[in-house]
Amino acid sequence: MTALRAGAGRILIGERLLPQTGDKCRTVGLLGRCAIISDSNVAQLFAACVSKSLVSSGFRPILITIPAGEKSKTLKQAGAICEQMIAAGLDRQSFVVGLGGGMIGDISGFVAAIYHRGIPHVQIPTTLLAMVDSSIGGKTGVDTGDGKNLIGAFHQPSLVIDDLDVLKTLPRREFNQGFAEIIKHAVITDAKMFRTLQSWKVGDATALQTLIKRNIQIKSRIVGRDERDKTGERALLNFGHTVGHAIERAGNYRKFLHGEAVSLGIVAACTISMKKAGLSVDQRDAIVDLLRGFGLPTGLPLKFPRKKIFNAIKFDKKFEGGKVRFVVTPRIGTGRITHDVTLDDIREAVKQL
Repeated sequence: MTALRAGAGRILIGERLLPQTGDKCRTVGLLGRCAIISDSNVAQLFAACVSKSLVSSGFRPILITIPAGEKSKTLKQAGAICEQMIAAGLDRQSFVVGLGGGMIGDISGFVAAIYHRGIPHVQIPTTLLAMVDSSIGGKTGVDTGDGKNLIGAFHQPSLVIDDLDVLKTLPRREFNQGFAEIIKHAVITDAKMFRTLQSWKVGDATALQTLIKRNIQIKSRIVGRDERDKTGERALLNFGHTVGHAIERAGNYRKFLHGEAVSLGIVAACTISMKKAGLSVDQRDAIVDLLRGFGLPTGLPLKFPRKKIFNAIKFDKKFEGGKVRFVVTPRIGTGRITHDVTLDDIREAVKQL
């Protein structure tokens, strides 16, 4: 097992960690009652194990299950969860356990941030994408009809438990989407990791644990310099996300998984980087080839509603005063933020997808 720290929280990476959940929660000083928030797919696989471990360590958990899928990540659903927690008698000494992928991590973290004005949050991510990205950094939130995560709060988890065993249950498409965020990290900050990914061997558990650890370190370092997204440094992590989030919304959060939409956003960002940051054709092609190598999409279907993408982009949180903070890469291993990218640049890049 590997242990890391991110902010005030602890991150554990290894195998056979779910049965130790209760013990690990005790280790970080948690007490009393808790709510396990999960979705209809994940709960039937892992909730019993997590609940049993918590009970054996003296905790009193309740399980709250919501429908799987991004459509559940709403303010109404967060309110319903809070009502169930109130009815169960959870108080300001209680804590929340988010058991699931990125959607569950976002909404459970948001509930933890607002319940009694903030109670501890434990994340147990069950997807590769959530392990390397959304469980790190303390961003929580819910979606609205106009875009992703427009309502939210910063609330750092007290504990993150990355049990590699849960990844064995993921369908290949669900597993692969996590590599979009990993490739993003490589492009903006780590050329060596990019080369490692080019020769990646599927099925090596030790290598996967090392890769997850490296990505957590990258994101934690960037977040640590700009925890509340004020100076702009944290915006580096948005490489590929301006267009990616708009594609998700245009597809009604059903056509593409988050990592797949980010993959398409990375391709668009590379096109813009060639124009605005001097990214070479060879390096752009290497990035696209790597995305394809992990089964990620690099082009939109011909009939995809591109107009909806353009309509969604203006609601992106990275627009400030009508200007977008856009992340470009001049070369693999380096990213920077620019305000020189226009909506016309983005529109042209999307047309080429």
